[in-house]
Amino acid sequence: MRIAVTGSIATDHLMSFPGRFTDQLIADRLEQVSLSFLADRLDVRRGGVGANIAFGLARLGLAPRLIGAAGLDFAEYDAWLRAAGVITESVRISETLHTARFVCTTDEVQNQMATFYAGAMADAAKIDLAAVAARCGGFDLVHVGADAPEAMLRHTEVARRSGIRLAADPSQQLARLDDAQARRLVDGAHLLFTNEYESALLRERTGWSERDILHRVGTWITTRGADGVSLARCGHPRLDVPAVPTAEIADPTGVGDAFRSGFLAGLSWDWPDERAARLGCALASVVLETVGTQEYKLLAADLVDRVERAYGRAAARGMEPRLAGLS
Repeated sequence: MRIAVTGSIATDHLMSFPGRFTDQLIADRLEQVSLSFLADRLDVRRGGVGANIAFGLARLGLAPRLIGAAGLDFAEYDAWLRAAGVITESVRISETLHTARFVCTTDEVQNQMATFYAGAMADAAKIDLAAVAARCGGFDLVHVGADAPEAMLRHTEVARRSGIRLAADPSQQLARLDDAQARRLVDGAHLLFTNEYESALLRERTGWSERDILHRVGTWITTRGADGVSLARCGHPRLDVPAVPTAEIADPTGVGDAFRSGFLAGLSWDWPDERAARLGCALASVVLETVGTQEYKLLAADLVDRVERAYGRAAARGMEPRLAGLS
């Protein structure tokens, strides 16, 4: 399957706060918040949802094409992605702006506060997805992840006009979209990805009920953290897939992106939804145990073992032939 992954390319600045954010909030002072958290660790890592998902797909043996915008400081990051197997020739490079920055602080119970600086990402709307598709022989699926809102809308419309299956994943950008924009990004999608909070926000933004949304999309995948994922499709019972237990939580950043990589890889191999979701959960557990969104080691034996421990030997055997080539 020829997959295009559109979305942000960023450098992550990840910090840890040895306390709870909620302990610092005063209930009757929430309209005027002025807080500073003293972090005890800083890690600077490669990130961005588009780059993270493309990286995960490449590590699973696919050759995804990353479509996004980066800055004049992208050369080293570009070499890293290409070495992993990501096709980056369609990344637009700004001559004046730096690559986007994601600054995130995580507290001791895995709550996060983050700020995203767009930088060169603002140029993503200048990318012509139709031209990219024509140059490389077309796409079977386009994943539209968090990016400059204008780029997300443009890529969505191109995918619809071209008859390319669309995976809608507005995530963090739901907060920036108006009602009409949110509806345009979701309506007609083959896949819709949200987390639990985003699912509620999406209903508020679109004005649609859960049933309305299910009538407008193929499969709605909702990630639920430690409770796993749920897959809903109009006219079918909801499928709940438990999470894969982790030995130790290092950093939750990028875990949702890893799930998407695993799920989309399974989809490309024509796996049933449940098997694809289980692979996504297994890959998510690997990233959860790693600081940084692309710093993990991926071994076939480890993935199969995680699946077996979570879902049983039969589930693991079903994945072994496809994962055997991972190194």
